[in-house]
Amino acid sequence: MEETSREAVATAVQRVAGMLQRSDQLDKVEQYRRREARKKASVEARLKVQGLSDELAKQLWMVLQRSMVTVRRDPTMLVSVVRIIEREEKLDRRMVDRKKQTGFIPPGRPKRWKDKMFEVLEGTVSTRIEGTQSVTREADKMWLVRLLEITRKYVLDDLIIVKNLMVQCFPPHYNTFNRFFSLYHNAVSARVKELTLEDLEANEIVSLLTWVLNTYKSVEMMGHPDLSSEFDINQLEPLLPQEVVDDLLSKYVKTFTSNITGWLRKALETDKKDWLKETEPEADQDGYYQTTLPAIVFQMFEQNLQVAAQIDGDFKEQVLKLCLKQMNSFLMRYREEVVAYKEEHLKDRQLPQCYIQYMIAIINNCQTFKESINSLKRKYSQSSEPFDSDAAIERTLGEVVKEGCHFLLDEVFLDLENHLNELLTRKWLVGSHAVDTICVTVEDYFNDFNKVKKPFNQDMTNEALCRVVVEYLKAVMQKRITFKNADERKDGAERMIKEAEQFKFLFKKLAAGENTDRLCGSITAIAEVFKLTDPTLLFLEVTTLVSKYPDIREDHIQALLAVRGDASREMRQMIIGTLSENKVSYSGSTQPIFKDITVPTITMTTMTTMTSMATAKLLK
Repeated sequence: MEETSREAVATAVQRVAGMLQRSDQLDKVEQYRRREARKKASVEARLKVQGLSDELAKQLWMVLQRSMVTVRRDPTMLVSVVRIIEREEKLDRRMVDRKKQTGFIPPGRPKRWKDKMFEVLEGTVSTRIEGTQSVTREADKMWLVRLLEITRKYVLDDLIIVKNLMVQCFPPHYNTFNRFFSLYHNAVSARVKELTLEDLEANEIVSLLTWVLNTYKSVEMMGHPDLSSEFDINQLEPLLPQEVVDDLLSKYVKTFTSNITGWLRKALETDKKDWLKETEPEADQDGYYQTTLPAIVFQMFEQNLQVAAQIDGDFKEQVLKLCLKQMNSFLMRYREEVVAYKEEHLKDRQLPQCYIQYMIAIINNCQTFKESINSLKRKYSQSSEPFDSDAAIERTLGEVVKEGCHFLLDEVFLDLENHLNELLTRKWLVGSHAVDTICVTVEDYFNDFNKVKKPFNQDMTNEALCRVVVEYLKAVMQKRITFKNADERKDGAERMIKEAEQFKFLFKKLAAGENTDRLCGSITAIAEVFKLTDPTLLFLEVTTLVSKYPDIREDHIQALLAVRGDASREMRQMIIGTLSENKVSYSGSTQPIFKDITVPTITMTTMTTMTSMATAKLLK
């Protein structure tokens, strides 16, 4: 192997020595050496030129990155940069054309500095927009509002500079303003898309969407008068895809629903604590009791609707519907708590100390709720169509009012119970002040009930009158007394007529409705049946009673005749039989009085009598 290598080297040396002995071969070597020297010089020159070119490009891009500052301080520098780039663009085109003829193009060509320039400007705009966030949520709860406002200001200021200064530094065919307008739009769009990926809170979602959907194209930003003449903002693509907007709105609604449920629960708990206070509730400007609950609730709704209105009309309607739906659920809880308040009070009627006053305030709140709901609908809805929750809200408010008024009247009649039990008894006949006490008690309560708003106050007065009359008539139908003779019938009837007048005077004073005469007249009409001295005319008197009050039943007539005490069995059968044959139909056009008054059966009466006798024996 070594011997073969030595032979090869020796052969090569011989051939080179032979070539060097020939002069033409020496000339070729010299030419080759010179050619290689020229090539080396050319490469070095080209490398030097390329280095200068790269250094120049670096300076150009640096100027373009600071173009917003440069154009204000030294616009000629920016013009020079653009001219250099334009010159290089021409050289690029020339080199490309020459390549078509020779197939050769110098290394580094085409430079495409114009494309690079726009890339640099695009990066500069993106960096400008991305650098607007100065604080984080942890440092400032208003971080997003500040970020959006800084972005608005930067974009507007920069585009005005582009229009007034930068456009003049670029050739017209660059369409400079529109190009920058699109660059800023794209950069802002990319930034807000990044923001949507943040775990935004409800108020931040609203701030972002308000800015995206309204502020962005308004005269405060892209629609500014200084810009609108240069670019049609309606040609801009939306900053956010509709599905992203919908997702954000859905997230907001979900968060809002959860929040407002908690707010309403907390507001009700606070109001319930007020119900237990030993001081009266505050009164409105007209002197009607109220609590702060309606104001707190509708302040919440108002604030959220104002926010929703900033986004768009459809979303505002959606939030209004949601508020009304939440209101309906809230009112159902409100009703339950009012009932519980009453039940707790009945365990000890001395507590809470201001039970009546706060029950009045609760009733009045319902009127305020209703007015506030109507106000919200007028202000925030363009539709005249009823909302899905309207009927349920109306019904629940009506139930709270009705039950609240009943609870107040229950207080009255609990105090009247013993006095009502005295009516149409022996004690009453010989001289009782039961009705005097009843009238004084009712009037005293209704002095407090003046704090109940109309028409609730009017309804309570009518209901109180009806209950007093019905309780009086029940006393008659329960046959607590049976008149023994004509004198007792006369005394009892005259007392009934007098007491009916007392009731009529009282309730007209309290401004009861037009039914006052008719209701009180039912007591008088029964008194006339008792007062009658000629039993043969009893049928006519009963017939008159039935014609005035057609809802009176046969068992009621039986009870009246039993209390009168002088009607024979035959007469009772004749009167009832004749009335049955000529029964007057009840049309229901007038308020029924006797409908719900029950007459104790013989068994019930007997058991009551036996119980009374047994009790008397035990007491002995």
